Amino acid sequence: MKVLVIDDEPLVRLSLKRALHKSGHQIEEAEDGQSGLEKWQSFKPDLVFLDVLMPRLSGPDLLRALTKADRAHAKVILMSAFTGEYDLERAQSLGAHLFIPKPFEDIFAVVKTGEELASV
Repeated sequence: MKVLVIDDEPLVRLSLKRALHKSGHQIEEAEDGQSGLEKWQSFKPDLVFLDVLMPRLSGPDLLRALTKADRAHAKVILMSAFTGEYDLERAQSLGAHLFIPKPFEDIFAVVKTGEELASV
């Protein structure tokens, strides 16, 4: 599976990259929303881990900037430490499939099993 990790925190990107690589996935990463948008369009990921608040382009703004064709094949997991503003319903209204609050112990279970993604 092709996975794109878009987050401005290097430790988050590194942690996800290590977990995903162990599962045999092809991983690309981006450190801000603008470079994430460019990588999404060229890499054509199957799964995207997308932070909400980032420099240059926020996660929600990135989702709005994509065409339907860009988003058609990718499942999106929106991530944020600001859980007061975001939840699953709000994430889905933006075009994401799941919302995971940071810090995220649950995210590694999603990566390992894929069960939650299969049901969305």
